[in-house]
Amino acid sequence: MNSVGIDISKNRSTVAVMRPFGDVVISPFEVGHTVSELSELAKRLKSLDGETRVVMEATGNYHTPVANLLTNAGLYVSVVNAKRVHGYGNDDLRRVKTDRKDAVKLANYGLDRWLKLPRYIPEEKTRLLLKSCYRQYQQYAKVQTMLKNNLIALLDMTFPNVNRLFSSPARADGHEKWVDFAEDFWHCGCVSKHSEKAFTKKYQSWCKKRKYYFREAKAHEIYTKASTCVDVMPMADTTKMLVEQAVAQLRATSSALAALRQEMQALASTLPEYPVVMEMFGVGPTLGPQLIAEIGDVRRFYSKKALVAYAGIDAPPNDSGDVTGRHRGMSKVGASSLRRTLFLVMSIYLQNAPQNEPVYQFMDKKRAEGKPYRVYMMASANKFLRIYYATVKHHLDNPKA
Repeated sequence: MNSVGIDISKNRSTVAVMRPFGDVVISPFEVGHTVSELSELAKRLKSLDGETRVVMEATGNYHTPVANLLTNAGLYVSVVNAKRVHGYGNDDLRRVKTDRKDAVKLANYGLDRWLKLPRYIPEEKTRLLLKSCYRQYQQYAKVQTMLKNNLIALLDMTFPNVNRLFSSPARADGHEKWVDFAEDFWHCGCVSKHSEKAFTKKYQSWCKKRKYYFREAKAHEIYTKASTCVDVMPMADTTKMLVEQAVAQLRATSSALAALRQEMQALASTLPEYPVVMEMFGVGPTLGPQLIAEIGDVRRFYSKKALVAYAGIDAPPNDSGDVTGRHRGMSKVGASSLRRTLFLVMSIYLQNAPQNEPVYQFMDKKRAEGKPYRVYMMASANKFLRIYYATVKHHLDNPKA
């Protein structure tokens, strides 16, 4: 048996091959992440006598091309969580950290866990694209929040609280009414310099041009607010430029988010579990693709407990001697993005209070027991995830049922 440890870096990797009892088959050497070098590596590993298994850590996207090429070459590849390997073999007084040592460490880990090494299965292209879209969506969402706060901070000096005058939801293309309004009426003076009648007429024309619903009462509310607010920045060209630039940046990010939402919806709709997931309460056109992207194919989890552990919302036992731990917290060792999505789904349950839904009944029961907010929210997410696993797995195993 040959255990191949590969320490992954961005453009190269360090490879070491070990056999039981510390027998070094191939001393650590470097290999570049090119087709020719990785193909030569695969050929060399396949020429070894006995069964060969390759072990590497999951390192973001860096390990994927190596794992895919070696798997396609017919080798047994196992990609393990870095946390599993981190504490393995650290029993030396003098700790050494080099790529060569890490490759040997991974090879020895493979020998010790030989029968338990999970086989790496390359991700389907559609699921990979969906997950990548969601990763980009998360990044753009953070930027959008930052840009919104920036624009509001600017408007607080030119037209305080103008964003609170509008409650219209964002359009499918990402446009928001308060942002579009701030672009054209970037200072309270842009409103108060007109008479109320003249502004009402101007606002009506603006709503027609921007395709927003017009209400005369709203025009009066805006005019009253503009006439009474105290501005800090003068009504100057520089002020206008600052607001317009902030609006342009926010609008570009919002448009990108809208495009990503549409693409995620299109990709998710091609997957077999899509109709079942979309029928679940609390899952809509935005959260549905997010759940599918984060969980992936549920058949890769051996049980519902494994899926719950993957999300990091399990509560590991904490016993010692005669003491049995009663207050156990979440492990939080798992996909933080999935926990965030589950929290949003639970928020929808809490807002709509569907009395016939088992998840809400469980949530209401925990609230009645006096559980804290985060406790009953995550406990409900645990139950939701178990139902998700059972429902989706049954559908995938019995597509014609």
